[in-house]
Amino acid sequence: MNRAESDKKSVIAIDGPAAAGKSTVAAKVAGMLGATYINTGNMYRAITLAATTRGTPLESPSEKDVEDILRNTSLEYTSSGGSDKILLNGEDVTRKIRAPEVAASVSRIAAIPAVRKWLVDRQRDIASRARLAVMEGRDIGTVVFPDAKWKFFLTASPEVRARRRLEQSGETIEGSTVASVAREIAERDRMDMSRKVSPLTKAADAILVDSSEMTIDQVLDRIVGAVKGDIVPNDLLKKQSRTL
Repeated sequence: MNRAESDKKSVIAIDGPAAAGKSTVAAKVAGMLGATYINTGNMYRAITLAATTRGTPLESPSEKDVEDILRNTSLEYTSSGGSDKILLNGEDVTRKIRAPEVAASVSRIAAIPAVRKWLVDRQRDIASRARLAVMEGRDIGTVVFPDAKWKFFLTASPEVRARRRLEQSGETIEGSTVASVAREIAERDRMDMSRKVSPLTKAADAILVDSSEMTIDQVLDRIVGAVKGDIVPNDLLKKQSRTL
């Protein structure tokens, strides 16, 4: 089986902007389908954390500075039970990468070509070792696995995303409001969509899921229903399909 055929059978790509609920949805979809969950955003956050630890100027990080960091960085990603763990140079940083200062700078680090290449190689390797992978991010269906059989673009209005972000512990600074977080999210969207390398965009063949007025269960029904309906002819999820 060649790489393209393997990708089509083994990857569910869920892309979308910041605070759209990708992590929650992807983790639950993976749990429902018995798949490996891969949160690529956390991998970019880990490199951003490494940059802050090294004192790299995050307002205008240079590619050379970041390349030096990558040469001296080990990143391990594990997934179990619908949750992931990030080890950065042997340290569990799963909680540290959720800090507001990391969230505020990750788009700048993620825009550096060397970072994207370094992480895309690792993302493909993780997925290649999984029977089925649910991978979420911003360029999964367009760059990392453009031939993925199942592609979804999950979004919501800036205001809805701001409310959801405020509900996440540790994600915002003290005193944040829906309006201030919505502005931050809008700026994050602008940076992600305008970067030269792998910009945030909906793949032409991705299913759009606007969750602004949907419950989490409705979103899950939409995605899992599409996947299960699409795979009836093959036996990739035959066992799971009988029990879901």
